[in-house]
Amino acid sequence: MRSLPSIIHLDMDAFFASVEQAAKPSLRGKPVIVGGLGGRGVVSTASYEARRFGVHSAMPMAQARRLCPNAAFLTGRFEAYRRVSELVMALLRELSPLVQPLSLDEAFVDLEAGPYGAVLAEAEHGTGERMVLALAEDLRADIERRTGLTASVGAAGSKLMAKIASEQAKPDGLVLIEPGQERAVLGPMPVRALPGIGPATEQVLRRAGLNTVAELAEAGEAELVQLLGKAHGAGVYQMSIGLDDRPVVADQDAKSVSVEDTFEVDLADRDRVLREVETLALRCVGRLRGAGRSGRTVVLKVRRFDFSTLTRSETLRGPTDDETVIVETARRLASQVDITGGVRLLGVGVAQLADYTQEDLFAQAVREEAEAAAAGAGVEEEPEAVEEEAAVVRRWLPGQDVRHAEHGPGWVQGSGVGRVTVRFETPWSGPGRVRTFAVEDPALEPSRPLPLREGWPAAED
Repeated sequence: MRSLPSIIHLDMDAFFASVEQAAKPSLRGKPVIVGGLGGRGVVSTASYEARRFGVHSAMPMAQARRLCPNAAFLTGRFEAYRRVSELVMALLRELSPLVQPLSLDEAFVDLEAGPYGAVLAEAEHGTGERMVLALAEDLRADIERRTGLTASVGAAGSKLMAKIASEQAKPDGLVLIEPGQERAVLGPMPVRALPGIGPATEQVLRRAGLNTVAELAEAGEAELVQLLGKAHGAGVYQMSIGLDDRPVVADQDAKSVSVEDTFEVDLADRDRVLREVETLALRCVGRLRGAGRSGRTVVLKVRRFDFSTLTRSETLRGPTDDETVIVETARRLASQVDITGGVRLLGVGVAQLADYTQEDLFAQAVREEAEAAAAGAGVEEEPEAVEEEAAVVRRWLPGQDVRHAEHGPGWVQGSGVGRVTVRFETPWSGPGRVRTFAVEDPALEPSRPLPLREGWPAAED
């Protein structure tokens, strides 16, 4: 454990929604919800204005619409988010070569490995802490200057405590936890505050009368090992007393994204299993989009009543983050599994990750719609004919960047019954005018995202 709080954790505030508000002046100060807009879509990010209505990440979009019907509901613009993320990560790398991104909007930084490391090592304790605070404040100011967005930063002697500190700093704040204060800070927190403790583990601990981190520490390692198993119990105990020696690992690139749940009672009903798989798949899509990635292989994990574990996978034609495709693939895999005797655990993951390519996904959705329409009509077409037809279909999604030959850059507010409504404004203009066009208007075209600050070049492709 470090004696100086030289690990910082940066977390951009309501990142996707904040990028949308920065890019669209008419949405600033208003509730904005970003996510899948289909019937089974989930919320990726909600602005703080929307969170006041109870909207939060991973919530079904239908529920978000009931809670906050007047919000702007937008599809994700992942090219824009990647560009902003690249600017932020570049600023972090000026502080240290040891930057560990966790997603597009979140990363750990080891200040001791950077250009200020030698000075921090020689500084007295109080001076070192003030230097860390000054570096963190300069970082937040640089991010706001370059992007117009706010970030929350936590500083501590370990990754665990830096993450806890950044949560306390939200939104738009900075919190430093002094080494030696770990147990005092962690003690009153609920057990779910510790990483690795999910709903199932929380229930096990709650039945044992352990509800706070302080109670975990008081229980001792032996009792936690008995409750949770050797590896997990020992790890939870170490965290409960504030011990975490995990290093910051530069540019750690995930090979897959997955979620899983363990059930208190084994599931033996096929319909219930399929519903749980669908829920897990939607959560997995949320994480996939949060990391700005897509994937080609859908993986199902099943742990049976006798603790035997099996996996099933299916590789798609190309990378996707489309929730309908991933949900249906996961359900198809689950329908092939023998659940006799019951299922203890289910997991859904996406592997063979790739960078998210919005245009490719739009084209894939159009092709699938064209194929489905042809199949429904009982008409057999050559693949080349389907692709040629798909090329002329115009799809306009809420939030999408567009450019009009006469009116310039704008974004789609909505479309339907052959019309598309566009608001013409830029990140550095005031709120713009709204105009409506035919969906096939040749003067209206999709466009690339604009930089959030006038005069700053857009990120390179």
